[in-house]
Amino acid sequence: MDPSRRTELAGLYRRALLDDVVPFWLRHSLDAEYGGYLTCLDRDGSVYGTDKAMWLQAREVWLFAKLYNTLERRPEWLEAARLGYRFLRAHGYDADGRMFFSATREGRPLRKRRYLFTETFGAIAGAHYAVAAGDEAAWDLAERTYRLVVGLYRDPQSHPALAATLAPKTISETRSMKSHAMPMILVATSQEMREASGDAAYTAVIDEAIHEILTDFVHPEERALLETVGPRGERLDLPAGRLVNPGHAIECAWFLLREARHRDDRTLARRALEVLDWSLEWGWDEPHGGLLYFVDIEGRPPEQLEWDMKLWWPHTEALYALLLAHAMTGEARYLAWHDRIHAWSMAHLADPVYGEWYGYLHRDGSVALSAKGSMWKGAFHVPRALLYCMQTLEEPR
Repeated sequence: MDPSRRTELAGLYRRALLDDVVPFWLRHSLDAEYGGYLTCLDRDGSVYGTDKAMWLQAREVWLFAKLYNTLERRPEWLEAARLGYRFLRAHGYDADGRMFFSATREGRPLRKRRYLFTETFGAIAGAHYAVAAGDEAAWDLAERTYRLVVGLYRDPQSHPALAATLAPKTISETRSMKSHAMPMILVATSQEMREASGDAAYTAVIDEAIHEILTDFVHPEERALLETVGPRGERLDLPAGRLVNPGHAIECAWFLLREARHRDDRTLARRALEVLDWSLEWGWDEPHGGLLYFVDIEGRPPEQLEWDMKLWWPHTEALYALLLAHAMTGEARYLAWHDRIHAWSMAHLADPVYGEWYGYLHRDGSVALSAKGSMWKGAFHVPRALLYCMQTLEEPR
């Protein structure tokens, strides 16, 4: 990359992160009355709902702690992380060690889901907050949460009292399936735990998860990372089995690329780049630009009615994945892809009036929902991508 272009892009991402996106969440999401964060925010940051999704509470704790630990030790970032972590610790955990999915504004539990994603974000939030605040109790809880997730994923019966809370949606005797989401999130979660602790022991879980992803979910004959497969990686001839989620696959690709760089593993890097290449081909919407949400690899109708919408997070994941791929390979095509997705995202997703990014667009790029936050969109994908893009561009060459 031309040095002037690198400097220009790095400055753009730095300003977007520190002058736009992070200030948006600091201004509008901190709940000084009850603790934690308000995430149901309309375009201008006004609050339209006060229930709190615990996974978004954890993600925002992670963000402010991560900024404090890796970018600059700003007191307001530590205080914002503390506000969220205290709420999460007081109200996020059930007596059985699992976490609630959602709660009222003051913290009364509303819902507990069968998935373990809230717990994965609870673990990385606690780990990075522990480093930022020097809080040993936060680390202990983060480690217990992480070990619970890993144990339940490896063998639900390792915690018999909790096994029923993870019951599959379908009757497994009739049809057994598994999702790419869990091994994928275990890679990222274990990477964050390893970074926060400096302990290489987390690499064993990363190894297991990467093996499962590459063996069962990556199907070279289809040039696809499939979202759902049979228990041994079988390609299922049904809508769920033909499904590619380009954003998820691209996000997984950069998790694998970061691990390949960490290990200096060229074979893993090559496999990750294949996934990135395929997923961009599946996802890019040639008539309208942007990345489609879901794709059927045989061109049949996806089951998801929102299949052709353009969401914020696949684009943020692509921006970072492509800059990382370019940094690792020097190949101009990754920079060209980045510039294409960057231009589309800034033209359609970024809001120059009120800041942050829209979450949900129609296929043609027009705004479908004005909200900047919800029970699903919070202070995570956009600022994480901006931070990682900026850091990648500012690395010494």
